[in-house]
Amino acid sequence: MATTAPPVLPISNSQPAAVGGPGAVLTDAPANNPAFRAFINHLSTSLRHGLDQRRPWAELADRSAFSKPESFSEATLRVRKNFSYFRVNYYAVVSLILAISLLTNPFSLVLLAGLLASWTFLYLFRPSDQPLVILGRTFSDFETLAILSGLTVFVVFLTSVGSVLVSALMLGVAAVCLHGAFRVPEDLFLDEQDASQTTGFLSFLRGPAAVAAAVPAVSARV
Repeated sequence: MATTAPPVLPISNSQPAAVGGPGAVLTDAPANNPAFRAFINHLSTSLRHGLDQRRPWAELADRSAFSKPESFSEATLRVRKNFSYFRVNYYAVVSLILAISLLTNPFSLVLLAGLLASWTFLYLFRPSDQPLVILGRTFSDFETLAILSGLTVFVVFLTSVGSVLVSALMLGVAAVCLHGAFRVPEDLFLDEQDASQTTGFLSFLRGPAAVAAAVPAVSARV
């Protein structure tokens, strides 16, 4: 009596699909990239730490502490001292003005969000071993960088995005300088600022070593 051979089970060796390809899988999404998650965690930690260092808003808006500066040099000195003390509050004010400007210009907001998403997911946090494939064409890192750079120039200088950002930043800086020039800083304690000049908002930009450790894939590609 002849023996029947056991059936052979098929074995599938699935390979990660290229970014942008039709067979891309969820595990290869940039949002699941360890470098991306590390950068987001570092950014959120820096923001929370910065918010913890903000000064009381009542102290910022204390009307009894406002007076007209006697000279331009005194106004400049006040701005420097107040910025050193109210650094995080000033960042929050400028960010609020920028957010309001973008929210009142939804077209610019959509364009800027799309541009940032393109840089984030198509270049900065795209795995270096996965080429960018769009409509069946493979793009090298240099081609991707050139396309995104050209897109950035177009969005910033040839649309309303640039004017919205510049006007919002100028308005924010003007508000900060105006407050700093008229706020008398004599009652502020500035000694503690010496030990915290590199903390708070934007500390992730002033700490290149921390960013390099959080996004090794970006450093390797660039």
